[in-house]
Amino acid sequence: MDKKKPIKRDPNLQPLSRDHHHTLLLCWKIRKGFSKNIEVGRIKAYTDWFFENHVLPHFKIEEKYLFPVLGEEDAMVKKALAEHRRLKRLFREEKDVEKSLNLIEEELDQHVRFEERELFGRIQAAATAEQLAFIKQHHTEAQFEENTRDEFWN
Repeated sequence: MDKKKPIKRDPNLQPLSRDHHHTLLLCWKIRKGFSKNIEVGRIKAYTDWFFENHVLPHFKIEEKYLFPVLGEEDAMVKKALAEHRRLKRLFREEKDVEKSLNLIEEELDQHVRFEERELFGRIQAAATAEQLAFIKQHHTEAQFEENTRDEFWN
């Protein structure tokens, strides 16, 4: 049996990786909501809150401080930026909400796994100690605060 080794993440990048954990939980919550036949508006309300409070700030930090380590011409950075644009459009979709939530759940999950398994490793290997410290300086880790107004996934 081929076991995957845990990823050794530089301590300066660990707060961003922890953000990814909460984002993967969002994907799970969307799946759980659909499996329980929760009204789409309830799932959308939570997803909108998560987008504004967690996804957008995370994207901004990655785009401003993390991706410049490799440069905007790097193929992996181009892919991540294209996925950020696509995901923003999906989160802001108001017409076919059920379809966009399903796509968010799938594409956001894939995006996080791409960043964790591929992109962050490349950035970690290429970054200087100063660049890594600079990244952490601009991502002060705060305790994740959950929106408990409607825990439809429970």
